[in-house]
Amino acid sequence: MASFKLEKVVPWGRSLEEYIKMFDLSETDRQKSILDCAGGPSSFNAEMTRLGGSVISCDPIYQFSARDIHSRIHATYPVILKGLKATPEKFVWQAMKSPEHLGKARMLAMQTFLEDFPKGRQNGRYKTDEFPNLSFEKRQFDLALCSHFLFTYSEQFPLAFHLASILEMCRVATEVRVFPLLENFTGEPSPHLEKAINHFIERGYQVTVESVPYEFQRNGNQMLRICET
Repeated sequence: MASFKLEKVVPWGRSLEEYIKMFDLSETDRQKSILDCAGGPSSFNAEMTRLGGSVISCDPIYQFSARDIHSRIHATYPVILKGLKATPEKFVWQAMKSPEHLGKARMLAMQTFLEDFPKGRQNGRYKTDEFPNLSFEKRQFDLALCSHFLFTYSEQFPLAFHLASILEMCRVATEVRVFPLLENFTGEPSPHLEKAINHFIERGYQVTVESVPYEFQRNGNQMLRICET
């Protein structure tokens, strides 16, 4: 944790509406106890808590103050927006009409997070745990989610890291869902995906790749679901 540097983080938060679509969360799913891994500055926890949901988010970024995270958001926001404008063909502009529209939606989600973060951290809803070691109890959660981290950063993190991280999610939750399954900016499935699927099937887990009602990164409309058989 001590080596984690905020200046290396590119914070980019997503909303409850997006989580529902990314992970195909049913109304029943939303009543479950949920762990949001590598949650970053998403508003999922804040919005779910307002609705009476049970969510704990974990990310090493939560060791920093809301002010520090806010500063990092504003430092990286124009860089991200510039990248979106430079490669519009890599994205599906439907729910999000333009880079500017997307930017406003992301900033709204992140502002909701920042307003909730100090109280949420005090209440234990935001934890600094990071992959591949989580401090939670076995089967503490019904559902563990991971958005835009595992498989997304396949170049930065080797297969062994992915396997250990997913196995840890399987330890603390009855069911695991990971989205998307593409390597960042390539539009191609992660090179770790097939090996990860085979690994968990061989360990006796029920593993499926399922289409979801969300696609922003072109071809990024599938999640990995892992359950114990």
